[in-house]
Amino acid sequence: QVNLAESGGGLVQAGGSLRLSCAASTRTFSTYAMAWFRQAPGKEREFVTSISWIGTRYASSVKGRFTISRDNAKNTVNLQMNSLKPEDTAVYYCAAGSVETGMPSGGVYVYWGQGTQVTVSS
Repeated sequence: QVNLAESGGGLVQAGGSLRLSCAASTRTFSTYAMAWFRQAPGKEREFVTSISWIGTRYASSVKGRFTISRDNAKNTVNLQMNSLKPEDTAVYYCAAGSVETGMPSGGVYVYWGQGTQVTVSS
């Protein structure tokens, strides 16, 4: 069992920045693939970015604007979001799982946080 807790969500104007954090409760954090997903009202959950030993991956919609990082000593994963757009508005979820090279997201995620709301106004 891996418990995940997101933080850092909020309201920001278009063009602004926001940093999300995810704290994981596990003694083997470094072995997990970590990822961020998001879900906007009326839309399906979509992959945003991931990080693991195979590297980082980004959805085309956020590439160049978002950066994922992790601190294995602190059991945290972060998402730095810059140049935010109204279409980035969604609930952002932190996820953990096993590395799977063949998956577009870079892993198979079985542990999920409760999410944090990000709202970008115009």
